[in-house]
Amino acid sequence: MVKNYTISFEEFQNADELNTSEKNLFYQSKEAAKQAYAPYSKFRVGCAIELENGQIILGNNQENAAYPSGICAERVAFFHASANYRGIKILKAAIYAESELFTVDYAVSPCGACRQAMSEYEQNQQSPIILIMGGEKGPITKTQAISDLLPLLFSKSSLNL
Repeated sequence: MVKNYTISFEEFQNADELNTSEKNLFYQSKEAAKQAYAPYSKFRVGCAIELENGQIILGNNQENAAYPSGICAERVAFFHASANYRGIKILKAAIYAESELFTVDYAVSPCGACRQAMSEYEQNQQSPIILIMGGEKGPITKTQAISDLLPLLFSKSSLNL
């Protein structure tokens, strides 16, 4: 049996084409990226998430000389929200990336580990999380759910829970 998965997303030329709430969130992710600790890769990523109560949570990548010890911006923001706003739904997330070495002219998407972590939050709250992704220039991509990026999610049901 062959199954096909389709990923739907919207593409915008720039942040000004987003609605006011999404544009604000995207610009906050850009500001968060400026505070990233990325002395090795010079690739700074910021994440801003909007909670159901209106709170905005920021995160940015944190590198370490022992590379596996670092953490991505998305997980910093999502873990902070979970630790400090337990049970409050995440409505939207925006990711922005910039580099000191080149111009990021594409919509930066989350790595696999972040997709897994973010998808689990979406699955647990049983409602989609809009995801907005962009870089210094170029298009901005928006999905209606994080699960669009990880259709074959490993989840608690995979563990027979």
